[in-house]
Amino acid sequence: MSASATSRPLEGIKVLDLSRVLAGPYCASLLNDLGAEVIKIEMPGKGDDSRDFTPHVKGESTYFMLLNHGKKSLTLNLKSPQGRAMLEQLIEGADVLVENFRPGVTTRLGIDYDAVKKINPKLVYASISGFGQHGALAHKAAYDHVIQAMGGIMQVTGWANGEPTRVGDAIGDVVSGLYCSWGILAALLQRGITGLGQHVDVAMLDAMVSMQMVSLTQLLGGMPLAGRLGNAHPISAPMDSYRAADGYLVIAVANDSLFRRLAQAIGKPEVVQDARFATDPQRLKHQYELRVLIEEWLHDKTVDGALALLDADGIPAAPVWGLDQLLQSPHAAERGLLHQVMHPVAGEISILPQPVKLSGMKQIPDLMPPQLGEHTRAILSAQLGLSSQEMDTLTQQGVI
Repeated sequence: MSASATSRPLEGIKVLDLSRVLAGPYCASLLNDLGAEVIKIEMPGKGDDSRDFTPHVKGESTYFMLLNHGKKSLTLNLKSPQGRAMLEQLIEGADVLVENFRPGVTTRLGIDYDAVKKINPKLVYASISGFGQHGALAHKAAYDHVIQAMGGIMQVTGWANGEPTRVGDAIGDVVSGLYCSWGILAALLQRGITGLGQHVDVAMLDAMVSMQMVSLTQLLGGMPLAGRLGNAHPISAPMDSYRAADGYLVIAVANDSLFRRLAQAIGKPEVVQDARFATDPQRLKHQYELRVLIEEWLHDKTVDGALALLDADGIPAAPVWGLDQLLQSPHAAERGLLHQVMHPVAGEISILPQPVKLSGMKQIPDLMPPQLGEHTRAILSAQLGLSSQEMDTLTQQGVI
C-alpha cells in the first residue's frame, strides 16, 4: 500500500495478540494506535485475566479497557485441537503474533516460533517473558515486582536510611511492551528487505537494566553504585525536591551555566565564587549547604510564586503533581493525552493512546475496547469462511 493511500503507518498489518494482563497487551495496543488490525485471542467464557481487575465501570474493567482499546476480541480455546487448527489458519494471513506466556507453554501448545514459522515464514513472532526465552532464569515466573527486585532499580530507589523501594507503577511491564513494539517494527522493516519474519525475544529483566543509564555509567566507569538518594541525583546538584511555603518543587541544575542563573535568581550571585560550588562535582559534595541556601530563599514563597521566578530565568523546575493534576491541566488537554470513547456498556470512558505525535498520521485510530468475543463470528466468517451453523457447533463444543 502506498504512503499516499493511508495516514496510519501500520495500515494493512495484521496482528494476533495472544498475550494477557499488561506487557503484551500494551505492546499490541501500541501497534493498534499506529493503524494495525489487532485481533485479541481470549479463552471462551473467561478472557484475559485483567477483565477481572478493579476498578470496574458498569462491570467493565478500566485496566482491561485502557490496555486493549481498538482491538477485536476473538474467543478461541487453544487447548483444543480445533482451536489450534483455527489459530494456524489465522497465522497464515498474519504479519505479527504477540505472546507473553512463560517459556515452554507455547511449545506444549504446539504454537512456538519454530512450529509457526513453518506455517508462515514471513511472520514476526514476538515473545515477552520475565527472563527471556533462554538463560539460567528463563523458567522463573515473573511479575513487575519480581523484575524490579532483581533488576537493580529497587536498590537505588528510596531514601538512604530506608528500605529498597519499588517504583510506584509497573514500569517493568510497560517498558518491556514498549521495547517489544520497537522490536516488531524493526523486524517488519527487515522483512521488507529479506522477505522473512523472525523471533523477537524481550526479557523484562533485560529491559529493566536498560532503563538505568545513570547507574550503569557509574558502575561500568569503575564507580560504586550511588545507592538510595531519595529525590537527589547521583551526579549533579542542586537536583532535588525543595520545600516552599506551601509544598514542594523540584529544581534541576546540571551545569555551571544553569547554576549561575540559579544563584542570581535566589539573590545569591556571590556563591558562584565559592569553591564549594564552583563545579558540578563540588556542588554534589556540598549539596546539603545548597539545600540550606535554596530553602532559605523558598521559605516565604509559594510553589507557584517560586516557579514563576525560576521559569523566567530558564531554570528547569516543576511542581510535584499527582497524575490527576497533570491530566486535568490545560497542557494535557492541548496535547490530547486522553481521548473520550462512548463504550456500549461502560458509557463515556477515557482512553490514553500512544503519546507520539506523527505529522503524517491524520486519522485517530479505533480506541473502542472490545467486549469478550465481540468479533469472533465476524472474524471466523471473513477470514476462515466458517458458516453460522459451523460456529454454533464450535460454541457448543467450547472451542469458541
